[in-house]
Amino acid sequence: MTDMTAIQNLFARQPQASERKQDELGQEDFLRLMTTQLQNQDPFKPMENGDFLGQMAQFSTVSGIDRLQSTFTDTADALTGSQALQAASLVDRQVLVPSSQGAFDGENPLSGMVEVPAEASAGVLAIQNAQGQLVAQLPLVPGPGGRAAFSWDGTDSDGKLAPPGNYQLEARYRVGRETQAAEPLVWGRVDSVSLKGPGGGISVNVAGMGAMSLSRALEIS
Repeated sequence: MTDMTAIQNLFARQPQASERKQDELGQEDFLRLMTTQLQNQDPFKPMENGDFLGQMAQFSTVSGIDRLQSTFTDTADALTGSQALQAASLVDRQVLVPSSQGAFDGENPLSGMVEVPAEASAGVLAIQNAQGQLVAQLPLVPGPGGRAAFSWDGTDSDGKLAPPGNYQLEARYRVGRETQAAEPLVWGRVDSVSLKGPGGGISVNVAGMGAMSLSRALEIS
């Protein structure tokens, strides 16, 4: 009996599993084929050790790649699950992000900070409504680390409580005779979160600021 005939007879006796593709060779099939090939080889032309080891190494490499891919898939799934738990814990928390706007809910102050150089003689934060009208101005006094903290309780320049909504923030400070602009760092509430997919990071929807990557957050409270 030739090697090819033995192999054909083996497949004729071996039922195909319903979930396995017709051309797919499993580890058990491979071992059966190798054993049959050894049993039916020509004793005057035995298989060379190098050929045998080569076939074994080829199958081991393919099998190893399959296991490695399975491990990567399991790891990616675990990371995605960890990200989902992390994202869920951010809802209703406060994040400090660079932004030129913020939300006033009518009860809690709109707060943040502005980086102002120590040599600045004066600084001011202008707060404008959606129509671009000036609502209030707050002085910026540099504190530790060169950051000037601000907190607006919603009181406008006439002493009245401004309506809830989104407000534009513009920070400026004077150094000598020059006036320079600075981007405020604003605290905002996380309304919702979403995952961008495996390895894609977390996107947060911050009140008054819209959607942004969590990596933009400088602090979380």
